[in-house]
Amino acid sequence: MPVQDIPNHTDILVIGGGPSGSYAASALAREGFEVTILERDHFPRYHIGESMLPSCRPFLRFIGAEEKVINHGFTKKVGAALKFDPKKREGYTDFIYEDANNAAWNVSRDEFDELLLRHASDNGVRVREGVSIQSLKFSPENDKQPVAAEWKSDTGATGEISFKWLVDASGRTGIMSTKYLKNRKFNQALRSVAFWGYWTGANMYAPGTSRENATWLEALTDESGWAWFIPLRGKVSVGIVLKEDLSKAKKAQLSGSDVNLQHYHNQLKLVPGVQKLLGDATFLGEVMSAGDYSYSSPQHAGPNYRIVGDAGAFIDPFFSSGVHLAFGSALSAAASLTASIRGQVSEEDAAKFHTSKTSTSYTRFLLVVLSAYRQITNQTIPVLSDVAEDNYDRAFDFLRPVIQGASDTDPRVSEEMLQSTMDFCESALGMTDPELHEEVAKRVDPALMDDFAPIMGVKEVQALAGDDHEVEAVLRRINSRKAVEAIHWQPNFRGETFDGFSIRLEKGNLGLAKA
Repeated sequence: MPVQDIPNHTDILVIGGGPSGSYAASALAREGFEVTILERDHFPRYHIGESMLPSCRPFLRFIGAEEKVINHGFTKKVGAALKFDPKKREGYTDFIYEDANNAAWNVSRDEFDELLLRHASDNGVRVREGVSIQSLKFSPENDKQPVAAEWKSDTGATGEISFKWLVDASGRTGIMSTKYLKNRKFNQALRSVAFWGYWTGANMYAPGTSRENATWLEALTDESGWAWFIPLRGKVSVGIVLKEDLSKAKKAQLSGSDVNLQHYHNQLKLVPGVQKLLGDATFLGEVMSAGDYSYSSPQHAGPNYRIVGDAGAFIDPFFSSGVHLAFGSALSAAASLTASIRGQVSEEDAAKFHTSKTSTSYTRFLLVVLSAYRQITNQTIPVLSDVAEDNYDRAFDFLRPVIQGASDTDPRVSEEMLQSTMDFCESALGMTDPELHEEVAKRVDPALMDDFAPIMGVKEVQALAGDDHEVEAVLRRINSRKAVEAIHWQPNFRGETFDGFSIRLEKGNLGLAKA
């Protein structure tokens, strides 16, 4: 790559052309700003993380990319079936129960990511591939404000590019968080490892029904992890996610040159639902693996920079939150930068907003994933179902605002509904049993334990229970199982307020507005 192909200066530099970088760049370029993406790889390039949420649609719509994705022919995702316990019927989260156009997609990420990167280019973003960032330089007046980047191309050329504003979308590398802020923290409770491969000729889930070809997730029967079965065009992606220590212990019992292959197929024996779906499918032969370490940082922004996507935080992929969080943080970054550049708010307030918004979205999914893992690793304990239920349907009704991304994209997801979801997650991390429920039933009005009684908030339960912690635990669990109203989808970004500001989602006038 000739050195002159990369400018000496750009108004906004985006490091990384993955979903978060491409999205932020497109949103900013559509506001009229000069934007440059420097991407280490050449697209298309392989990437795992193939299952989307319906919330991706309104995000894509805002930058004018939804029709491109629709027309590309990715596999439609109408919902997801989740089986935590082999003795219980699977739960199901339905994406299209009110609107068939609400379906998400399962995508080949090499194609999906390239589509987004080329869309950024179509919107006027200067895209340069095969260029890695070696280091950042900071302002002499403010040693926390990056002002330039030293780069190196894969042809050996080197140079420096200065900028006014920076979006760090460098993925798990996380240049700002790991090299300069040094504030990345790993969640030890979600320290896992993933193994996956591809198959052809598999069966599909629920053929001939509205659930046909939905994604399937299943807990391993030995409570060591979970598996995914994701239908793609012409093949299926089948993966296993295990707690890292348990995976190492299992692999230690194997020998030979194909330990990962043996290990992968051994774990598939522990997911009978996946086995049934695979049927007589043909394995394509290669097992891939990656450390699946969940992490986050307390800071996602600072003077003239924003951190987006995996560069700032990553969560176990159980609920397919990756691209949703990438888009959400990218849009927040674009809105807060635009607001600062145009003088709508101070840069300090804009940066603070982005950190608060991004951290909140991450925390919502983290709580849900922790709840799910509690059930996966304790399948006989009713974490996500009440003591008398044979499935997890009501649990997923409660989790729907977060699982489907509606908490960030639907303005009609009220704070009360969102709090109900969070209350659920908090309660799900505790434990009760049938005997305790029977004991508490003798000490409270039976109507309080009725499935159809009005939902009580945490404070109401605490006031009623007083100092009786057993009553509080049982009532909180009962209330956490009661379904909330259906969630609807709207083509806009949820207008939550952080530190007195909310996002103004309007092309040409993107930014922040005072609440």
